[in-house]
Parts: sequence; structure tokens; C-alpha cells
Amino acid sequence: MSSTLRDEELMAEALKDSRAARRRASPNPWVGCVVVGPSGEILGRGATEPPGGAHAEVLALAMAGARAKGGTAYVTLEPCAHRGRTPPCTEALAGAGVRRVVCGVLDPDPNVSGAGLAALAGAGIETASGVLAGAVEELLRPYLTHRRSGRPFVVLKLAATMDGRLAARDGSSRWITGETARRDAHELRADSDAVLVGAGTVRRDDPELTVRFVDVARQPLRVVLGEATAGARVQPALELTGDPRGVLDELGRRGVLQLLVEGGSRVAGELHRLGLVNRYVFYLAPCLLGGSDGVPLFAGEGSPTMAEAWRGRIVSVERLGEDLRVDLEALQAR
Repeated sequence: MSSTLRDEELMAEALKDSRAARRRASPNPWVGCVVVGPSGEILGRGATEPPGGAHAEVLALAMAGARAKGGTAYVTLEPCAHRGRTPPCTEALAGAGVRRVVCGVLDPDPNVSGAGLAALAGAGIETASGVLAGAVEELLRPYLTHRRSGRPFVVLKLAATMDGRLAARDGSSRWITGETARRDAHELRADSDAVLVGAGTVRRDDPELTVRFVDVARQPLRVVLGEATAGARVQPALELTGDPRGVLDELGRRGVLQLLVEGGSRVAGELHRLGLVNRYVFYLAPCLLGGSDGVPLFAGEGSPTMAEAWRGRIVSVERLGEDLRVDLEALQAR
């Protein structure tokens, strides 16, 4: 097997551990690491623990022990070179005597941003980056977006009929989609640090906004855009008002890496028109309300001409029971 293919194979192993850490590591990046001996055998592996815990590299090196000397570490994200809650991972790698470190993508955090690989090179360790970069970027999108923009990765979730309605004329929307799709939506919540709805949704539906059917270490922060009626089940919640861009800035300062927006039509329309949505997740039911008096996906003015219509690309399509899940994002993500 060529060295390039072997690097990709082992980075894929590190990605497995990275995925497993997704829901426990945030607001730290969910990093995976695999340590391989000089003869190519996997000696240790690790995934980032919750904040304050060990990083993936330290855990993988601990499992490998003295056998890590002369080996290679495959890590999905550039190792840190600064001292935060834990010592620098670059020091651990150098101390273990590894010969080579391969990372998926560079860390845009200003505390790292190339300094990790530079520190390793300064210690005489061979470095490489960009292995399976596309897959790593996709998995770490919330973290990378936050570090690059200061704002969360915004996922807008909408359950709709095939004729594009969020609710019937009387406002009823339970249930547009089936149980399988509704359970999948809880997986989205479990992957998110915060869930946001408009005050109108709180007053009308009194949603719990909690993760159910899925085991999570902590519930996402429940955020209301606007002033909700007191006494709703959603309390205690963070109530934020003003320009949505400022709201996202505030949530970014609070360490929210992924924000799940669940409605309603006015909030969805406003975020869409401002270009603040990173990914759209549509749950589409084989249901038609008919007419023009149901609640549309986006309230407010739309594009005046087809030439000015928003265009995106379909990331994935999945059948969930009788429904479809369609993931969509802008052709040029912010």
C-alpha cells in the first residue's frame, strides 16, 4: 500500500474516534487521534474528553506508552501548542518521541493557527497536513466556523409539507412528519450547543426544546429570540433581542459552536434573508395542504425575480419512514 493510501486509512481511523467525541467534547473540538508504531500497527487511540479533560493525543499516547517512540500520530486537527486547561499537546508528542505527526486540517484558533505544526517541526518531528481534509472539515464544521467567524454554525431545521407549508391556516402543525423524522430531529438537537426559536413560537406552542430519545451529557442551551410569555416550559431560557447578527455574536462569545434554529416562519425568513444560515435541514412529508393560506417556510418578502433567487447545493437526501430529510447549504458557505 502506498504511503498516501496508508495515511488516509489511518486518518479515517482517527475520524471514527472524532465522531464518537462529538457530543461530549464541545465547546472543545471533537478530535480523534491514532498512534501507529514504526512497523505500522495501531498502538493507541483517543478522543477528546469533556472540557478540562485530556485531549485526544494525550490519551492515544498514554495507551501506546513507550512503544510510541519512532512512530506516527494521526490527529484530525492540528495539535495545540499553547497552555489552556491542559498542557500543550505538542509537548506530549515531542516527549513521547514520535517521529511524524499527520493532521487533517490546521486549527484556525488564533492560539494555534500553524503554531502547532511549527512547534513540532522545531522539535525535529516531521509533519504533514491536509490528509482527508474534506471529511475532517465536514465533521468539524461547527468548531471551524466558530473559530473563523466568532459565530456559531447555524443549522435551520424546518418540517414542511410537500407544498412548502410549516402549518395549516389555523396554525396547527402537529404532526407534519412521522415519528422517525421527529426522532431524527432530536439527533440534531443532541449535536447542537443551543436551540433557538422565536418568541411567537414559545407563546403559541410552549415547546420544551429538550433532547429526548437520545442520551446526552447535557441539554442544549434554550434560546428565545424576543420576549416570551413568562411561565412557559421553555424557561429558564436565554432571551435575546435585537439584530440577529448581534445575537449570533453573543452566542459565539458564550461558546456555542452549533446553533439549531427551529422556528418559526418569521425567524427563519429573517435569518435566511440576512444570509446567516450555514445549513438548511428540511424534513419533507408526503402531505399537501393546498391553497395559499398555510404558513410558508419563510415569512416576509422573497426574491423578486428568479434571477435573484437564492441558490444552494444538496448535501444529502435520506428517507426517514415515509418522509424525506434534505440537507442544503449555500454554494459558498460563509
